[in-house]
Amino acid sequence: MRHEMTLFPKPYASIASGQKTIELRLYDEKRQSIHIGDHIRFTNTEDASQTTLCEVIQLHVFKDFRELYEKLPLLQCGYTPHDVENAHPDDMLTYYSKEKQAQYGVVGIELKRI
Repeated sequence: MRHEMTLFPKPYASIASGQKTIELRLYDEKRQSIHIGDHIRFTNTEDASQTTLCEVIQLHVFKDFRELYEKLPLLQCGYTPHDVENAHPDDMLTYYSKEKQAQYGVVGIELKRI
């Protein structure tokens, strides 16, 4: 199955370059339909002509981003060696409220570029 997702330019570039191999999302109904072996086409929100196709190789499901940040390698989640020391689960509150995290849980979608 193929899924479509959009990314802001910086995370898009990280996935397109292969530096970011785990995409962090809310584990809502849309993400619950993703399975290992599925494909995800990521599109840059600022330039729809930029797309990258990836295969899902693993799903890491957690109750919230605090738990995810404790278990997954943050350098694979989009942080760089320069900012990983300051990485905090609250960074994800920009995208997903604590209420939504409690309602759905969260997922780290591990990817391989195709």
